[in-house]
Amino acid sequence: MHSPEVMNRARAMGDYLRFGSSIGMKLSEFVIMITAREWSSDYIWGGHYPIALREGVAEKIVAAISEGRHPSNMSDDEEMTYDFSTELHKNKRVSDETYNRVEKRFGKKGAVDMTAINAYYTLLAMEINMSRAEPPANNKKLGRFPD
Repeated sequence: MHSPEVMNRARAMGDYLRFGSSIGMKLSEFVIMITAREWSSDYIWGGHYPIALREGVAEKIVAAISEGRHPSNMSDDEEMTYDFSTELHKNKRVSDETYNRVEKRFGKKGAVDMTAINAYYTLLAMEINMSRAEPPANNKKLGRFPD
């Protein structure tokens, strides 16, 4: 990127969020997929798609997210994570009901970590989209949502 200092400083947070967050690798990758879809980030999507599958996110759930559909047959953890993340992206906040479910399951630290994963990958998606970074040629392209 054109400001290495910004990205290097952000990377330290990203390392924690990907590998040490209190919600675990599977749900972290799930949040990353939701955020990549929200920002139509082919680059992030392509990089994390195989990791999400490897961490146990079902292919049919990832497919639904890629198509902008609410996935069916999610676990309780996936359902509350999906609701939390999509509300945060679309409404710029989460409902009391959704927050309480996440906080009861993952604690306040988990709610903060989940928010931070959404925020960090939003930052990356914004930077990538702004700079027009091209993903690897074999990446699947996400469709663009209408404005």
